[in-house]
Amino acid sequence: MGQQPITFLRQVMALCTYPNLLDSPSFPEDAKKRARRILQACGGNSLGSYSASQGVNCIREDVAAYITRRDGGVPADPDNIYLTTGASDGISTTLKILVSGGGKSRTGVMIPIPQYPLYSAVISELDAVQVNYYLDEENCWALNVNELRRALREAKDHCDPKVLCIINPGNPTGQVQSRKCIEDVIHFAWEEKLFLLADEVYQDNVYSPDCRFHSFKKVLYEMGPEYSNNVELASFHSTSKGYMGECGYRGGYMEVINLHPEIKGQLVKLLSVRLCPPVSGQAAMDIVVNPPVPGEESFEQFIREKESVLGNLAKKAKLTEDLFNQVPGIHCNPLQGAMYAFPRIFIPAKAVEEAQAHKMAPDMFYCMKLLEETGICVVPGSGFGQREGTYHFRMTILPPMEKLKTVLQKVKDFHMQFLEKYA
Repeated sequence: MGQQPITFLRQVMALCTYPNLLDSPSFPEDAKKRARRILQACGGNSLGSYSASQGVNCIREDVAAYITRRDGGVPADPDNIYLTTGASDGISTTLKILVSGGGKSRTGVMIPIPQYPLYSAVISELDAVQVNYYLDEENCWALNVNELRRALREAKDHCDPKVLCIINPGNPTGQVQSRKCIEDVIHFAWEEKLFLLADEVYQDNVYSPDCRFHSFKKVLYEMGPEYSNNVELASFHSTSKGYMGECGYRGGYMEVINLHPEIKGQLVKLLSVRLCPPVSGQAAMDIVVNPPVPGEESFEQFIREKESVLGNLAKKAKLTEDLFNQVPGIHCNPLQGAMYAFPRIFIPAKAVEEAQAHKMAPDMFYCMKLLEETGICVVPGSGFGQREGTYHFRMTILPPMEKLKTVLQKVKDFHMQFLEKYA
């Protein structure tokens, strides 16, 4: 997609991978300092050794310090930090320890619709029960607690709902939750004794000037001990998104709070079966949570690169929303955060009939036609879930600005022809 890696991150990774470079004058001192610290915490001073199952100690300490800074001083305990193989590994492991029972007492897991398909896949793999709650498209994909209540009430007939998953900022929907909304969700989880999963991998990707990211951990803490000592919460972050985009390293962490000590023991045991997350991914996560600070020689270049990536994404988010909304039969909510547009598309009745004749979901039919005629690959909304009778697709805003303009123009032209053909 043309996004250049963050220089500092790759410098530290190079030094960690090939420590002979620590003597080279081409690397800045602050990068060397971080590489030495990481290597000293590794067995045999090498990324090639296994680490503790929970992750390298000093990296977990850096993650805890990052969370404390991010949350304005709310304390984080390194012992509650688990380094993971990307956020996905943390999410599936956490669900694994939460799912139990059979028949009507089988664990129900509440997930947003539209959702990131990792959730439905893991729920299905664990033979748990998927409990859908719908985000409010008319209201910028907001989460409404009354909808959570409806979903929970209906699910109680056939399963035992124990887990509530939240994706903030949203994937594929790109909404950023307000603080009030998060408080309402936490109160609901406390009331219903639900375990909260907060997928916060897009926390650096907030573009709307009137939105900001609030972590569930911070809001929970600020709601007072009645909540902060009782609500079980696992929060996830990763090297894959943000301004880093280092998805191949498979770096991530989770912070799990208020877990019963015996369950914590089981979690560590479960994690130790997979030995440890990739140590190179752990190192990449460390650089994300411990970047250059003012006064260090790499700081200016780091900030310039980070702000350039995020600034460009914000421009592309606005451009995508504006251009989609100029096309008759396409409606796109504001892209407040994350990396995707999830526009609603009008599909004429004739096209719906033809799709059904091909045994395809109408939006899958639309996306295949788009791919065949333009070479543009988007994901149909049916892959994420959507309200009955509505159709969407997810498109990334990652391509370089000029390429993105071309893509959007091609989608527009295709859509107009599609409407004409099936009118």
